[in-house]
Amino acid sequence: MISILDSNYLYFPAVENTHESGILALGGDLSANRLILAYKSGIFPWFEDGEPITWWSPSMRMVLEPHEVHISKSMRNVLKKEQFTVTFNTCFTDVISNCQNAKRDGQLGTWITDDMIEAYCNLHRLGLAQSVEVWQDGELVGGLYGVDMKPVFCGESMFSFVPNASKVAFIYLCEYLQKKKYSLLDCQVYNDHLSSLGAYEIPREVYMEYLPKK
Repeated sequence: MISILDSNYLYFPAVENTHESGILALGGDLSANRLILAYKSGIFPWFEDGEPITWWSPSMRMVLEPHEVHISKSMRNVLKKEQFTVTFNTCFTDVISNCQNAKRDGQLGTWITDDMIEAYCNLHRLGLAQSVEVWQDGELVGGLYGVDMKPVFCGESMFSFVPNASKVAFIYLCEYLQKKKYSLLDCQVYNDHLSSLGAYEIPREVYMEYLPKK
């Protein structure tokens, strides 16, 4: 049964109560405290404008151990050309805004609402949300952002204005996470793009073992 949350009460039901759709609860708010509790509990928000805040904890989780990132021969050639410059946390707001506006196949709108942008920019100010930026000739051409729950980094979204830019961001993030001894990159739900980079699905109960203790 899907729970209805009270915005005045900081609480989530146990993820074992998640509906078979992957939805655990509706409502609540996007305060920093609730978002932090959600990510520490294996839960994330995902909804569109006009819908109630929807909290998910799917039975299968798309993940990647940072050292397992797959770099194809063609991507190795792209990296060797050094056509991109990569930075971290230099323009978080621009990255999440570009993710909001990115057009995606089979998707009419965006799940990154203005309220989501405000909430995650707040997490960034608190040092809990990070971005990776990819530049070409001084222009921001790709990037990604996510929530830092070390030893897990919870990837949220990525964008690319030129071929391979988001892949470069993903590879640099994995190299950074490996260097900083993170155990897991959480990619949330399956898609072919992430699969091509080495990500795979694991059961929710296995994913939960990686999360920081509350």
